[in-house]
Amino acid sequence: MKRVYWGEVKDPVYGYIYITEHEKTIIDSYPVQRLRRLRQLAGAEYVYPGANHTRFEHSVGVMYLSSRVIENPSISRLVDEEEAEMVKIAALLHDVGHGPFSHVFEQLSIKKLGKTHEDFTAWIVRKSELKDEISRLGYNAEEIADLAVGRMKNVDKAFLNQIISSSIDVDKMDFVVRDTYHTGAGYGFVDVFRIIHMLGVLGGSLAVDMSALSALESFIIARIESFKSIYFHRVGRAAQIMLAMALEKANEELGLTDFKTPEEYLAMDDYTVWAMLKKCSKSRPIIQNLERRKMLKCAYEQTFYVRDKTVTNIFSAEEFREQLRDRIAKKANVDPEDVVIDVPTVPSVPYHPSMLTDPMEIPVFRKTQDGKKELQRLSDISGIFEVLKGFINILRVYTDESLREKVGEAALDVLGEIPFSAKISY
Repeated sequence: MKRVYWGEVKDPVYGYIYITEHEKTIIDSYPVQRLRRLRQLAGAEYVYPGANHTRFEHSVGVMYLSSRVIENPSISRLVDEEEAEMVKIAALLHDVGHGPFSHVFEQLSIKKLGKTHEDFTAWIVRKSELKDEISRLGYNAEEIADLAVGRMKNVDKAFLNQIISSSIDVDKMDFVVRDTYHTGAGYGFVDVFRIIHMLGVLGGSLAVDMSALSALESFIIARIESFKSIYFHRVGRAAQIMLAMALEKANEELGLTDFKTPEEYLAMDDYTVWAMLKKCSKSRPIIQNLERRKMLKCAYEQTFYVRDKTVTNIFSAEEFREQLRDRIAKKANVDPEDVVIDVPTVPSVPYHPSMLTDPMEIPVFRKTQDGKKELQRLSDISGIFEVLKGFINILRVYTDESLREKVGEAALDVLGEIPFSAKISY
């Protein structure tokens, strides 16, 4: 299947990106063009005015990085031309399942439908116009649907999934550098091309040559700093919480989770849903506050690090958060609806189960003198990784500005000081 180039687009992060005719066909489809109307970082624009980039340019960037991985001689010799193009198309489509305001809508879809954006991505590729376009181009839509979310069933070539979905995938590489570029936060200056150049395949899985250790450590640090300064910024999170509250309050009236077809789902984007929320009586006050930047205020905050997921799971349990909220509200003598417990949690190193290593490890290898690859534990060769591979847990209490002082005092009384041992960064 000969690749015919259509032309190029100019990307602010990577420069010129060359597009094939097949890729242009998929790019011009409605599900991909809709990504122009989904902001990448809903809520972050209240902190960083330049953070108005969208899922569209991110997806094109992920496709580009996947092409660079495929061009790596250690990878290219293991894939044929059709598989290479499939990886690029799957990378382009990896985010088509996002709802309005991206991860904010996902909170609602998980709660009401038990579905993530990855579930919707696979559904849209299989059931929307994308299926016909992909089939017409000579590819298997079922395989691309699986590959786009890292679930392609090819045990011998697990690395194809891992290019798009793993601990060190092209999705994460792109958003670290792209989100830094658009926010100006300054943490994502990572040599992703060094990492890509030093990728290899070991036992059918993707791994990184340890000679790229410095770039890998920079990536880990940039990701952690980006989470603290961009994704989990207290004001950005306040905006996301308000949007999530607006979606939930309006859901019964607007039927935001009542869609039955991909077309009904795809009709929702940041613009259409914002307009709907503004008209709905239950969500209108929240949207009006957002339009005037009258944000919820953080009354209490603690950040701590733990090695195991137990603490994370406790704080992530809705029932537990509701108990905390009710106790704080009672102590402060305010309505429980005026208190919001927020627990944004992320593993310092995003992980994906691998056949090679335990979940919290990024697979790395070193080459012996005879050219063989030996699997290494990143923790054993990188003191930085060993220190940072726990979970970041942030516990915040939000309320209206007028209630901030008494809710803060009540939260401090109820929650007390987080034990010192939990705050230590291992």
